[in-house]
Amino acid sequence: MTHLITLTDETFAQEVLNSDVPVLVDFWAAWCGPCRLIAPIVETLSLEFAGRAKVAKLDVDRYSAIASRYHISAIPTLLIFQNGKVVDEVVGVVSQRELADRLDAVLERGNRATTQAA
Repeated sequence: MTHLITLTDETFAQEVLNSDVPVLVDFWAAWCGPCRLIAPIVETLSLEFAGRAKVAKLDVDRYSAIASRYHISAIPTLLIFQNGKVVDEVVGVVSQRELADRLDAVLERGNRATTQAA
């Protein structure tokens, strides 16, 4: 079972901006060939990071206002949000390992910050 979240205008703030954990958001479109290539990678990451981070998709054709707000000009674009802010960006198709490493790095930074604050 996938843990992949499908975002809408109504759910973006709650699922992404107000999230207690980092969120990887895949900005995609149905007509985009490279988006279809990275889709299985994104889905696998949703399972790999379940409970530690969220993984979500946003259709840029249906929710263009959100895509515009984050200056998405090429797809696929993957943004990692932490505490409501973009902390990393990947444009184009990359390996599962690279995306996992980037998400792990954000999680590690968050863990260090929590440890230092305690």
